[in-house]
Amino acid sequence: MAAPPLAGIRVADFTWVWAGPYCTLQLGYLGAEVIRVETRGRLCVTRHMTPMADGKAGPNRSGYFNQYNQGKRSVSINLRSAEGRAVAKRLALASDVVTNNFAAGVMDRLGLGYEELRKSKPDIIMITMSGFGETGPLRDYVAYGPSQVPLSGLSALTGYKDGPPLHVGFSYGDPNGGIHGAFAVLAALYHRARTGEGQFIDLSQWEASVAMVAEGILDFEMNGREPERNGNRDPWMAPHGVFRSKDRAEKVAGRDIDMWVSIAVEDDEHWRRLAGAIGRPELAADPRFATLADRKRNEDELETIITQWTSQRHAREAEEALQKAGVAAAILSTNKDLFEDPHLAGRDFFVELEHPEVGVRRHTGPPWHMGRTPSEVKRPAPILGQDTDEVLTGVLGYTGEELEKLRAAGALH
Repeated sequence: MAAPPLAGIRVADFTWVWAGPYCTLQLGYLGAEVIRVETRGRLCVTRHMTPMADGKAGPNRSGYFNQYNQGKRSVSINLRSAEGRAVAKRLALASDVVTNNFAAGVMDRLGLGYEELRKSKPDIIMITMSGFGETGPLRDYVAYGPSQVPLSGLSALTGYKDGPPLHVGFSYGDPNGGIHGAFAVLAALYHRARTGEGQFIDLSQWEASVAMVAEGILDFEMNGREPERNGNRDPWMAPHGVFRSKDRAEKVAGRDIDMWVSIAVEDDEHWRRLAGAIGRPELAADPRFATLADRKRNEDELETIITQWTSQRHAREAEEALQKAGVAAAILSTNKDLFEDPHLAGRDFFVELEHPEVGVRRHTGPPWHMGRTPSEVKRPAPILGQDTDEVLTGVLGYTGEELEKLRAAGALH
């Protein structure tokens, strides 16, 4: 079998939280050697985040951290120490790509900025994934993913008719920025392979989020209006939304879990199929619902009728009946549904590797399969600093005596 696509590429990973590690996770999936630089003086916040394995807290037990740092190695360096910064620079210069998602200018202040590194390694690639980019009036501000949702305009599009703007439910800006960052790094590596030239990549997580919400911007630019929030409804299709079904048969942690089924009807033919599937074929010719325009005018009444049918059935039952009739329908999966899904399991989407502290745990793996160049996770997320000695001696050429001196000087945590 051929080597992974990025075999032989080394990434010095100074990122933390979610956006940056999500970027380097993709590069690791593709076979890059990702060496994450950490420090015990300021742990990545995700090492403290739940869920913790077996409910026991600890910097190596976070499911959040262990998910997004699969396959990486960890070195613990004190970047507040001059000696530590010298080690970090040596690692950066031994790498093909240097990544960070600090605020603008931080890497420069550490002596690890692009202009400094390229003096010794002209073909180096560096990406900075700050909240607002390295230039512009907001360059000195820091940002987290949740704040980027309202800033991007996504909250203005999210919510129910006549209701307030709503959050999308998770820190959308983080993984979105990470994916865009990985794409940019791949493009820079391709450019270097053709020309021998390295380059600096200035990514704004905010801009990456704005780029995903084009419809609102286009509506305002072209029509001078703000798009209205409309819940789960679609401007063209009806019915379109999520419909209440019976609660899950079993409780979780003693609590009922409400269940829903998503339904999308694109045209009159699919409406006829839905009407038959719910045992109301007469609705297909009902003047209130016979055409798309009719259904849009009477959408409240339409949804009430559909809910009367779905609410008497479990979500999976409704899904199967509608799909059998050729109607686009699917349950709103819970985490339990995903964990037990036979399709995902059949495609080997989940990865189970033995972590040295928490044992074998299931994580999601690469969402693709490549026919000729493997993309897989070969090792679990690292324990804090577990690879420090191996990387410094095996990659950077330090001797055992030099390591002891660095530790004595406080350069290694």
